[in-house]
Amino acid sequence: MSFHLKRFLPHIIAFLLFVTASLAYFYPVLSGQKIAQSDIVQFSGMSKQIVEFRKETGEEPYWLDNAFVGMPSYQVSTQYPHDYIKTLDITIRSLPRPAGTLFLYFAGLYVLLLVMKVDWRLAILGALAFGFSTYMIILLGIGHNSKAIAIGYMPLVLAGILLTFQRKYLWGFAITTLSLALNISANHYQMTYYLLLLVLALGVVYLVQAFKEKELPQFFKTVGMLAVAALLALAMNSSKLLATQEYTEFSTRGTSQLTINPDGTPKESNSGLSKEYITEYSYGITESLNLFAARLFGGSSSEALDIDSHAYEVLVKEMNVPTRQAREIIRGLPLYWADQPFIGAPAYIGAMVVFLFVLALFLVKGPTKYWLVAGTLLSLFLSWGKNFEFLTNLMIDHMPLYDKFRAVSSIQVILELCIPVLAFIGLSKFFSNETPSDEKWKALKWSVMIVGGIAVLLLLFKGVFSFTGPNDAYYRDNYYGFDLMEAIKEDRKAMFTADLLRSLGFVVVAALALYFLFKEKLKENIAIILLGGLLLFDLVSVNWRYVNDEDFVSRRTYDRPFVATEADRQILQDPGHFRVYEPALGMSNGRTAYFHKTIAGYHGAKPAAIQELYDFHIAKNNIQVLNMLNVKYVIRQGEDQQAVALSNPNANGNAWFVDEIRVLEDADAVISSLDTLNTKRFAVTLSKEVEERGVAQQFSNRVSDSIYLTAYQPNSLRYQSVRQLEGLAVFSEMYYADGWNAYIDDELVPHFKVNHALRALYMPAGKHTIEFHFEPKVIQRGATITLAGYGIFVLLMLGAGYRYYKKQEDVRG
Repeated sequence: MSFHLKRFLPHIIAFLLFVTASLAYFYPVLSGQKIAQSDIVQFSGMSKQIVEFRKETGEEPYWLDNAFVGMPSYQVSTQYPHDYIKTLDITIRSLPRPAGTLFLYFAGLYVLLLVMKVDWRLAILGALAFGFSTYMIILLGIGHNSKAIAIGYMPLVLAGILLTFQRKYLWGFAITTLSLALNISANHYQMTYYLLLLVLALGVVYLVQAFKEKELPQFFKTVGMLAVAALLALAMNSSKLLATQEYTEFSTRGTSQLTINPDGTPKESNSGLSKEYITEYSYGITESLNLFAARLFGGSSSEALDIDSHAYEVLVKEMNVPTRQAREIIRGLPLYWADQPFIGAPAYIGAMVVFLFVLALFLVKGPTKYWLVAGTLLSLFLSWGKNFEFLTNLMIDHMPLYDKFRAVSSIQVILELCIPVLAFIGLSKFFSNETPSDEKWKALKWSVMIVGGIAVLLLLFKGVFSFTGPNDAYYRDNYYGFDLMEAIKEDRKAMFTADLLRSLGFVVVAALALYFLFKEKLKENIAIILLGGLLLFDLVSVNWRYVNDEDFVSRRTYDRPFVATEADRQILQDPGHFRVYEPALGMSNGRTAYFHKTIAGYHGAKPAAIQELYDFHIAKNNIQVLNMLNVKYVIRQGEDQQAVALSNPNANGNAWFVDEIRVLEDADAVISSLDTLNTKRFAVTLSKEVEERGVAQQFSNRVSDSIYLTAYQPNSLRYQSVRQLEGLAVFSEMYYADGWNAYIDDELVPHFKVNHALRALYMPAGKHTIEFHFEPKVIQRGATITLAGYGIFVLLMLGAGYRYYKKQEDVRG
């Protein structure tokens, strides 16, 4: 008993330390406060209807219509049947959010470093370095929770793969299956895709090694086992994967039927996102140096300055701004001057970590170094996006699915994983008595010269940089004026110098600690404590600039992220079923969806149809399109800057009969025709929509004809129709073929798409009840595969466990 406790005691200490560090950084959670994450605030608007529906009915709607005229809830908030892997994830991250995800960062990398034979003490330092890297913390600050969780499980996936290659098949297979399932469950497939690229790099390196050592059969046996693990991980997430795949073609990530832009010019042909959109957030090549010095390029897009700054001096002494107001202004100035449109914080991984990474390049040998360096370089080059067009275009044009993801700069998460892993493997080699002294000295000497030399060169030649950002002219002309912008440039220069000197200082102190350790003038534990203290001080002090206790709010405030205006309260008094539009907020906001049903929303993969309607018509104030979307109220700013609800008496309503349906040749013609179409009288569609169903094209409507909504739920609508003759009804609801079924008097009938986005239904004469129900088959199909995946995994583990037990029994004799 005592032997086992002694064996696990270091790991118990490590995990308790990770819990303490997680709660210490996000200490307001201990008093019940919540972090006000900007993305989660917007998400709360999108998901409010779903949450309320679950609370009222105990069921899952799978559809929401408080945003974007309606969309599946698959990529917003969905509780799938038999989602046991999600339960496991919640258990692992059981600390209050976001401390639980920070703990996951730490624990995952700690396990990976242990698998890679790193001493547990150094593995703790590596875990802290990874978890406290600035990008990881800023994700938690702004609310990119699914991305953060997916990243958190990356090290565990790699640990499982490496264990399998180490022929520890039972543990390797189990950890790979479960951790990959957890990674996929996070529902951020871009991060899973990037992990796959790193795994491919690892696989190529191990394939070459197996070829050289004539162990190809063993290699393919291992790969086969890992392939089974991957298939089971996919099976455990079948419902969400199949649902996402189905939704993708409906979203802006799918293939558009349009071949023209809103201005009539030819549209770039692709099956995913446009290259311009994919590469909008491209890291600058020299900007990547902020991995080593945090504010080398100004820090964030809204960076704070002190009262000793040039900007403060100009504000107070030259512009005569009161000191109190000047202090407020310098709390958020546009100091970032690199290539990206906006950043919340620099992707700083620590000066010491970069130094140790260079040290590792000299000390670490074999395949481990090769795949980690390959992953680092691939990640770095791809993060440059449009600044390295050859590679980026090659990936977009030829790499499957690469064009489904935007913000190429986010692939730097791979190097933010690889660099600390290799750094602390290298540090472990430096601490090891098995590494020859001359190799240690050579590595230490050259690392100091390389890293220190680059820092010194940047200091000496900083005059080659302009310190001018791409948006400076806009800020100068609209906000700050010439003198203040010149002062901001001087502050950028000062920041450049200060942070380089700061990073150089950390490198020098770390190098001295290793030197004294090398000379046996410093004991190992003292050196580890010193390095750990430096590491934490470096990273935490930078992180605290961007995510700190000021980001937390009370539970009451958190639960009410938006405050209703007088305009909202006025609209909420109307009991009807209609939509609201706030032009000032555009199409990307969750505020309106929190209070009303709206044509806008907040999501990275909007329904393509509504986005296209916005680009072609709504942004140009086409009232007929707003009418057909049943926009009854428009919220605008009044003269006193207060929100005012303007009623639109011409909104078409929930459903209406048209006089004629016009058959057009393609989607371009359909969306273009809406520019002048009277949507109350006419509908437009593609010829196949009518020809396939044999629907008439002209109809005789009577004054007495009526159709109106009688019952409403997000996933179920009932209408009453009365007509003297046959006709065509148009419904102001989003057309989505994969799940919505139409019934007339309980009989399933076909419906089709009109006006680029809406539903239409042929109506017989007489009085009838029409019902639309969202009945997605993909959910049940996915649930069946999910159960099968769990069953196969359990059977395999039981079989492997029994085989291991019998083998041990035979050994004991």
